[in-house]
Amino acid sequence: MAKTKKKEVKAVKSKTILNDASWSFLKEYINTPSPVGFESTGQKVWLNYVKQYTDAQFVDPYGTAVGIINPTATFKVVIEAHADEISWFVNYITDQGLIYLKRNGGVDHQIAPAMRVNIHGKKGAVKAVFGWPAIHTRLSNPEAKEPQPKTDNLFLDCGARTKKEVEELGIHIGSVVTYAEGYDELAYGNLIGRAFDNRIGGFMIAEVARLLKLNNKTLPYGLYVVNAVQEEIGLRGAEMIARRIKPDIAIITDVTHDTQTPMISKIIEGDVACGKGPSPCYGPAVHNKLLAFVQDVAEKKKIPLQMRTVSRSTGTDTDSFAYANDGCPSVLISIPLRYMHTTVEMLHKDDIESTIKLMYETLLALTPKTNLSYL
Repeated sequence: MAKTKKKEVKAVKSKTILNDASWSFLKEYINTPSPVGFESTGQKVWLNYVKQYTDAQFVDPYGTAVGIINPTATFKVVIEAHADEISWFVNYITDQGLIYLKRNGGVDHQIAPAMRVNIHGKKGAVKAVFGWPAIHTRLSNPEAKEPQPKTDNLFLDCGARTKKEVEELGIHIGSVVTYAEGYDELAYGNLIGRAFDNRIGGFMIAEVARLLKLNNKTLPYGLYVVNAVQEEIGLRGAEMIARRIKPDIAIITDVTHDTQTPMISKIIEGDVACGKGPSPCYGPAVHNKLLAFVQDVAEKKKIPLQMRTVSRSTGTDTDSFAYANDGCPSVLISIPLRYMHTTVEMLHKDDIESTIKLMYETLLALTPKTNLSYL
């Protein structure tokens, strides 16, 4: 990794553009809970890092954090990710001290049994586990059908044995629950963690801001580095911030499915692999000329792309920006991810660096005079 400013400037032109501080920030950010509707803890970590590389910052009423480069410019470009992670709500506490839940976002109930969690209550985080009947008890009656995990039969055990003991820990109806597993590294450049969807996007847009600052780049427009809340429940944070900023162009980053593992249909999901480059897409919300512009930058800078398609919508914050105000030319640049909405979401370091470089080089090539007119 580059350690001096001089070496870092040169590194932008090569494959390695991240330094030790970057990776430390990523690890801290991934390990910081940021559940839907309660993103402030993670947003503080993100904004504290971005402040070094932007001229101004603000946070909207629901917690979307924004860093701005060249804030007085009238032409506005957004690079955006979403900050929230899927989680659970405490919904019901039994007299025996067991805790039943509701989803907060699209959390996968099938991975829950025997997982460790943190319950974020009034007195701080409380450790707990998803209980599940032992295999011995399930097999003791061969006639019985194997139970399947469902939202209404999953429960948490925090060690309390009465409802009162649960409440004495600060746990209450509405306490939010996040999985305990965090960042780790596997062989051959692969990373795992919960909530890479989409804190990896927040990391990448922050690194784009760092590289612009590091290399003393002057942009001919205002750049808004946006880390939006509440994407996982319907793109709500993006809706609010798009109306507020009223950008002229938006570049959105999120995750997409690696389709190389079993039980995923390439016929339906396309052919995308971790380690083989960012994955922009074609779709109605994606502006064709802006996408062609990004593709041209990628070709010139020798950044491999894995193109894919979406149908009626992208399912990402791209939709909120594209259709906001009078319409905003928007493009989605996704990063391949395995095991989405689990605690072991997996991606590749090469894709992180390639996606950062693609956004960085696209921003340098864009101007307010870039022709994005369809006719």
